[in-house]
Amino acid sequence: MTAMKLMTYRTVPIFALACAALAPAAAYADQPARLVPAQRVLLLSIDGMHEQDLSRYVASHPSSALASLAGHGVMYRNALTPVPSDSFPGMIALISGASPRTSGVYYDDSFDRGLFPAGATCAQGHTPGAEVVFDDSIDRDPKRIDGGGAIDPARLPRDPARHCEPVYPHNYMRVNTVFEVVRAAGGRTAWADKHLAYDFVHGPSGQGVDDLYTPEIAAVGEKLAAFPDYDNLKVDALLKQIDGRDSSGHAAPGVPSLFGMNFQQLSVAQKSGDGYRDANATPGKAIGAALDQIDRSVQRLLDALTARHLDASTLVVIAAKHGQSPIAPNRLQRIDGKRVLEVVAQAAPDALAKATLDDIGLLWLKQPSATRAVVRALRANAEALGIEHVYAGNDMPQGWGRVGRDSRVPDIAIETKYGVIYTHGTKVAEHGGFHDDDRHVALLISRPDIAAQEIDAPVSTRQVAPTLLRALALKPTALDAVRREGTTALPGLVFRESAR
Repeated sequence: MTAMKLMTYRTVPIFALACAALAPAAAYADQPARLVPAQRVLLLSIDGMHEQDLSRYVASHPSSALASLAGHGVMYRNALTPVPSDSFPGMIALISGASPRTSGVYYDDSFDRGLFPAGATCAQGHTPGAEVVFDDSIDRDPKRIDGGGAIDPARLPRDPARHCEPVYPHNYMRVNTVFEVVRAAGGRTAWADKHLAYDFVHGPSGQGVDDLYTPEIAAVGEKLAAFPDYDNLKVDALLKQIDGRDSSGHAAPGVPSLFGMNFQQLSVAQKSGDGYRDANATPGKAIGAALDQIDRSVQRLLDALTARHLDASTLVVIAAKHGQSPIAPNRLQRIDGKRVLEVVAQAAPDALAKATLDDIGLLWLKQPSATRAVVRALRANAEALGIEHVYAGNDMPQGWGRVGRDSRVPDIAIETKYGVIYTHGTKVAEHGGFHDDDRHVALLISRPDIAAQEIDAPVSTRQVAPTLLRALALKPTALDAVRREGTTALPGLVFRESAR
């Protein structure tokens, strides 16, 4: 039985509320009609958006922009991000099709045993090993919305294999991106995101994105009220691009073939607002307001496409780098991450090289010989530390490399119990972990000529990347991850072949 036969295609009950009429039954056959390739793709990552969030919003807001997209789009009801479900591996999945074992990126705050710290000379006789932090801390000035104008190379780790040159985020990538493939084919590319560190979307070439706009989120502060205006900076940049200008508005190079942005407001509302009201993802006030604001922004983008007569030739993709956990407010349990570090230090003093703790734990050790003692101690304290499972050695999550064979793989990974967050603060949710709330995200692909349907079969957000290339009549095998991992395009969408 082929994989296609295992897929479930069906009309969408919730869309009956949102759409006056759906496509005829023939459109939901196991063999979807071949679509004309798109002239451009607009990719929108609504960070933190669960599948439940999107489905509920479409059903309860039938006149919304999201409902309009769902009325002529394919909704993937079981789309999962890779683990860790952090922003970096989540974004890399969407634009490259890679899991961490292939991309080499496990978190935005990680460790590489083969690099030297910022400022080091990579002198012979010194032991390598460096924390790799790609956030606002590498900006020239993170208090400014432009991050001071550039990444500060003095704050970057050093690579002894490249004459001790600084490692920019794009250098850290081991696989190419859809932006590089599109640009190599002659298309223009653009992206907008939250840190200058999103330089990694360029891919290893460092040149994948023609117009990269990265207003520094750290300059906004932590007040939820600031985030509609922050996201609107990026929306305004996209509106200029739809008008044929660049994000600054100063040049007019034409509409990009592949462009998009991330929305941050929902993620902030989930983490720092009043959260969800119940385990069914009923939104609290902050989440509801964030969804409404995002929908208005999406409508602005759709209206701009329509005004330029680009709507029929533009494929719109609604996705999410990650979800957020826990949804159920009564399951939240905050545990100070210092307690994890204390257990590690007692089991193996001075053994820890780096720890990253959210609703996941990633531990890099100075010596592999300390692994057994640390694992034993963590398991002995599992209840107090909210631990569901400790991964080490040959027991590593799916999609990860092997410890000892890859300088970036954590020695130990902690899967927390559902609802546990390692924090000494007041956040009500976090992402990065293994649970459904972390990974089960919204995924919708829409264009006016696509018949509305739901697909229940499990898919990965890694499958977005080859799908984007197919939509643009480019070969998915141009992606490193497609060749190395066999990442396939999403089911339910078949585009005609092109000589391009």
